[in-house]
Amino acid sequence: MHAPVRSAVFPVAGRGTRFLPATKAIPKEMLPIVDKPLIQYAVEEAISAGATKLVFVTGSSKRAIEDHFDTDPELERALEESGKAELLESIKDVVPKGVSCIYIRQGEPLGLGHAVLCARPAVGDEPFFVHLADDLIAGEPSCLKQMADDYQNHGASVVAVEEVPHETTSSYGIVAVEASDNGQRMTKIVEKPKPEDAPSNLAVVGRYLLAPQIFDKLENTGRGAGGEIQLTDAIADLLDDADVYAYPFSGDRYDCGNKLGYLQATVAYGLANDEVGDLFEEYLRSKLGS
Repeated sequence: MHAPVRSAVFPVAGRGTRFLPATKAIPKEMLPIVDKPLIQYAVEEAISAGATKLVFVTGSSKRAIEDHFDTDPELERALEESGKAELLESIKDVVPKGVSCIYIRQGEPLGLGHAVLCARPAVGDEPFFVHLADDLIAGEPSCLKQMADDYQNHGASVVAVEEVPHETTSSYGIVAVEASDNGQRMTKIVEKPKPEDAPSNLAVVGRYLLAPQIFDKLENTGRGAGGEIQLTDAIADLLDDADVYAYPFSGDRYDCGNKLGYLQATVAYGLANDEVGDLFEEYLRSKLGS
């Protein structure tokens, strides 16, 4: 058995410009899917995979995330006094006992790789998750739990992947793999290649389980695509020294970093909601005329 993964890093310093003006004052990670913000889904997934240390790499406009995971005694008291037990339960222990939250400022917007590197003092010398809250994945067990179980088979880094249309490879990190006894071992990873240059149509999505050696690689990674320090480039360097496995997860992924994906997630989670799902389905059918 390999040691369990206890740390999860959430890079949440981005400005969410694709959702302006909504994100002018509200972090994109606080946009709700039905009644919970995206970042809460992310935290719940990490905890389901065994994480007990939650590291948020934030920016100056992200105070609302810290407030969300803090306690609010005044609100709890008001709900209790008004007999709203169900609502009280929904806000209590959003972060369970035994789970800690750490907030680190990313001083400059230098990309995902830089954000992950900022988390090094909190993570230390141990494997860790990286979770991008924009990518909402509905799966049972959760995507990170699936990856944590896969990690126990080989003890190496794991990157979640899914097949995408070949013409869209320029929007993703794309990997090439070879079969091994422990799964699909990565042989190459390229950041946003043109379709004619892509080694496959296996795209990296917003879930990583990384060995601590990635920090040394990030320290020496120059600026890549978009003038940013790319996590993909550091993983490519890691391939020279260690195994990295591509993991085709089971579940439905919604890219909530764009409006269409966000709306798709809202519909899917709305239909699955115990409180409003049936009525919401009835409403949609009436609108679609079926």
